[in-house]
Amino acid sequence: MAHNDITLKSWLMISALGFTWGGTFLVTELALEELGPFWLASGRVGFGAVTMLAIWWATGFRLFAERPRRGTLAALLAVGAFSTAFPFMLLAWGQQHVTGGFAGVSMASVGLIVLPLAHFLVPGERLTLRRVIGFGIGFVGVAVLIGGQAFDTSGSEMEWAGRVACVGAASCYGISSVLMRRLPAVDPLGLSAVILLIAAAMVIPTALVVEGPVPHVSGRGLAIIAFLGLVPTAAANLLRVLVVRSAGPVFMSLTNYQVPVWSMLMGAAFLGEPLPPTLIWALLLILAGVALSQYGALKRLFAGRAPQPRI
Repeated sequence: MAHNDITLKSWLMISALGFTWGGTFLVTELALEELGPFWLASGRVGFGAVTMLAIWWATGFRLFAERPRRGTLAALLAVGAFSTAFPFMLLAWGQQHVTGGFAGVSMASVGLIVLPLAHFLVPGERLTLRRVIGFGIGFVGVAVLIGGQAFDTSGSEMEWAGRVACVGAASCYGISSVLMRRLPAVDPLGLSAVILLIAAAMVIPTALVVEGPVPHVSGRGLAIIAFLGLVPTAAANLLRVLVVRSAGPVFMSLTNYQVPVWSMLMGAAFLGEPLPPTLIWALLLILAGVALSQYGALKRLFAGRAPQPRI
């Protein structure tokens, strides 16, 4: 996989991911009324893992196209840990001590973290001045959208640790995307299932230790957790694998600039929350940053010369 294949399908997939993850915050707030953050993460990962395992079984348990090289299985374990288990737990704990605005800005930093990692570790992902400026403009757009609350203090004595945890979660997403891209030829469905199975094996025992036995959950709560496990966890995880494996980790990180925009739009639509006055300026900055960082891919797309993706 020496080059990235960014097609119209790639753009549609990251748009779908941004929309899906942007709406997840609303549903998560409802789930937190019945579950602690660690059991919520366990429920999401558990439902997602069972779903993907069933689909993987039905399709023949395919994973690697050839016998894995030495170190591949260790890399696969690391992908499972860094893509889901570690960031879910870090965010679950960190968001108890920081403002929602800081958590949002932390997630937007994924692109800035991925850029240097991909430059050294992923063929075809060179760190260019245009990319750096583009991602920088997009990050500023997210900061403008969230506003001053991004840097407000929560008043928690553990706020500094919570901020470290949120930035650590963003770093995990960046690291996992690079590791995922470096894996040899692999079945995307199988990889999605294995990632969630590894994450479930790590998150569920942690929830038992931190929050105790599984709490009672109402039918409504169970339905919400099932939705979170099926849509923004299982289905979205498969889309993420497809994007990273075909278009690359840097392109995938553009999703993080969309999430806060969709989150605010859905909050306004469904909860009547006011939209920030800076919304238009923030959107212009984010779109300008994306366009600048992906100028070459957009030029090929509109010229009708986009290559076909190779997973």
